[in-house]
Amino acid sequence: MTLAVEGACHCGAAHWTLKGDRGAATACNCTLCRRCGALWAYDYEGERIGISGPTASYTRADSADPDLEILFCPKCACVLCWRGLKLQANGRRRIAVNLGLAPPEAVADLPVDHFDGLDAYEDLPRDERCVRDLWF
Repeated sequence: MTLAVEGACHCGAAHWTLKGDRGAATACNCTLCRRCGALWAYDYEGERIGISGPTASYTRADSADPDLEILFCPKCACVLCWRGLKLQANGRRRIAVNLGLAPPEAVADLPVDHFDGLDAYEDLPRDERCVRDLWF
């Protein structure tokens, strides 16, 4: 039996699906993630994560060679995911979906990992909090 979590933007036009183990939610404090308030679940495009519906994209204008793009709904502007702009050596593309678009009960018990994307660009020690502690 394959487990799946689905998320959708506010207007319902854009969707994502994450199949299999949900792992942990990642909270990042970088200049973009803290502004949109996303909690991320990672995998690879076309593997465990699928995106459907209309999307628009944003890449950093202040970077000559950005690493990723943000995909969002062109109708309601909800951030759907980020997607790597460069393929990895094995031909796979990293992607992370915004768990904030999932039903709360589907992700409430996921542990939260913290990533310092602002200063050190490294994982921080895990505390005992889960998504429920951040949202409810």
